[in-house]
Amino acid sequence: MSRRRRRRERRQRRQAYINFAIAAALIAGGFVAFQLIKPPPFDERTLCLVSDDQPPHTAIILDKTDEYDEAQASLIADLVRRTRERLDVGERLTLFELDAEGRFDPRGEFSLCNPGRGVQVNPLFRNPAMIEERYETLFEGPMDAVLDDLVTPKEAPSSPILEAIARLAQTENFSEDVPTRKIVIVSDMLQNSDMFSAYGGGGQMPANMPSAAEVSKLAEDRFGNRLRGVDVEIRLIPRGQYTDIQRGALKDYWNDVFADLGVRADWRDL
Repeated sequence: MSRRRRRRERRQRRQAYINFAIAAALIAGGFVAFQLIKPPPFDERTLCLVSDDQPPHTAIILDKTDEYDEAQASLIADLVRRTRERLDVGERLTLFELDAEGRFDPRGEFSLCNPGRGVQVNPLFRNPAMIEERYETLFEGPMDAVLDDLVTPKEAPSSPILEAIARLAQTENFSEDVPTRKIVIVSDMLQNSDMFSAYGGGGQMPANMPSAAEVSKLAEDRFGNRLRGVDVEIRLIPRGQYTDIQRGALKDYWNDVFADLGVRADWRDL
C-alpha cells in the first residue's frame, strides 16, 4: 500500500471520528434541549402542573347572602369569565359561594388550574387542537356549568364576609406558600356577624360599631395572620339606602381593617 493511500485512509478515519463526535454531541444536545423545553406533566384531576410548589391562585368569592337582580347576575358571570381569560397558564382559579355561616358551599366550588389554550402552547411539542379541546372540555365547560348555579341569588340571615376571607387563607391551596394570592369578592360588603354589623344605623354607620383595630385584632385572634400579602379586589354591589356608606364611611372602615391585616384592597364597581 502506498504511503499516500495510507495517509488518505488515516484522514478519512479521523474525519469519521470527528463526524461521529459531532453527531453524538448534537443528539445529546437535542435531548437536553427537549428535556428543558418540553411541557411538564400535569395532574389530571386539578389540571395543575405536577410540582412540589403551589401555583399562583385567584379565588372568586360570590357573596350569596344577599340577593341581586338579573342584570347584576349577568355582570357577575361576565366578571368571572374575564378573570378566567386573564389567567396565566398553570394559574389556579377557584370559585366559591359564600353561605350564611361564613363558609364556602361545596356545591358551588370550582377549583382548577388553567391548562392553557391551543394558541399558548409550542406546536413542536404539543398539538394545539388537542390542547384547545382539553381547555374547553375540562376547564371552560365545567366552570360555565358551575357558574349557572353560582349566579342564582339566595338570601341568608347573616353575612360573615371577613370570616370567609380569613378562612380561605387557612386552606393549603391559599396558604402563605402560594407565590401570588388574589381574592375577587363580589359583595355589598355589608358585614353582618358577631364580629361586627353594618346594619342598624338606618343607612348610616351604626353607633355601636367596634373600631377597625378591634375587628382586625379579633380576626387575627380567631384565624391568625395568614392574610398578609393577599390582594383583594372588591366588586361592590350597591344596596339602596346603604349606597352612601358603601362608597364612603364603610369603605374607609374596611380599608382600615384590611390594612391592619396586611391586605391590599382595590375597590371597583361590578
